[in-house]
Amino acid sequence: MASERQIDTDYVRPLRRILVGVLAVVLLLVFLVWRIDSPRVESFRMAVIDRIVPSFDWALAPVTQVAALAEDFRSYARIMEQNQQLRRELQQMRAWREAALQLEQRNAELLDLNQVRLDPQLTHVTGVVMADSGSPFRKSVLLNVGTRDGVVDGWAVMDGLGLAGRIAGVGTRTSRVVLLTDSASAVPVIVQPSGQRAMLTGDNSAFPILDFVEDPDDLRPGDRVVSSDDGGVFPAGLLVGEVVMTRDRRLRVRLAADYGRLEFLRVLRSRPMEEITSTGDLILPPDLTQDSVDTMPQTPDATAPDGAPQAPVLPPVIVDPGLAPIPDAARSDG
Repeated sequence: MASERQIDTDYVRPLRRILVGVLAVVLLLVFLVWRIDSPRVESFRMAVIDRIVPSFDWALAPVTQVAALAEDFRSYARIMEQNQQLRRELQQMRAWREAALQLEQRNAELLDLNQVRLDPQLTHVTGVVMADSGSPFRKSVLLNVGTRDGVVDGWAVMDGLGLAGRIAGVGTRTSRVVLLTDSASAVPVIVQPSGQRAMLTGDNSAFPILDFVEDPDDLRPGDRVVSSDDGGVFPAGLLVGEVVMTRDRRLRVRLAADYGRLEFLRVLRSRPMEEITSTGDLILPPDLTQDSVDTMPQTPDATAPDGAPQAPVLPPVIVDPGLAPIPDAARSDG
């Protein structure tokens, strides 16, 4: 038995070495054939591929099935993860919806208690963004509403959430909207909750600059920015965005309007505020005018010389009987 094992070992080792050497030579020849750049060798390679590859379809079928199964498993895992994320977001949205309903009800109650008169003239007309006529140096879009829809130059334009720009050019059926990111845009704003007034200036970037701030140290990233009615450009209280701090310690605003998906824009029909040009009756009461003073009856004045004009008789002053007159001594004592 030991001799048979020794004979097998003596025969197996040389055969194994021969097979390894033949395999190495074949692989080297295949490498050289595939590396030689010659038309004859190229035709030989194509012939070999056409002869061998189609016959290996049965061997590649299990590999293809396994790869498809693995891809389906990964797709199923991604769908499960997205489903769980959507469930979490739906739960959060339900909580936000309940909070919004409560705040809306409370706001309505407060408005009713304070008898607040809302502006009925602040309506809007919605237009479709037809084209982006902007450039690297100009940020603007075109709407399909114009003078036939009552649009006036200078009106504010919003998307579904925040202020997007203003009307700067009106035609019969179209109008041009200059966005807040345009370098020619300058909008007065108010930063809340500090109440500081500033100027939002565009520089053709996604984050406009917040200039002319009274106290920049009082602002914090995340502060809410709304429009101001200074200069009569925009209505007050329109959401613009939130304050952000850049790496160079400069204040900018992340706009609430989604400029990446501007499909519909609302043009606010804002009317000019009523101007008060006359002064009030600060000297005389409304029922005591100069004409009534001239027509008052006059009584003779013992101290006035003959022929001198006499003072008119003013109506008596009604004193509340519950209030006693102040003595002269008390007045002199202070």
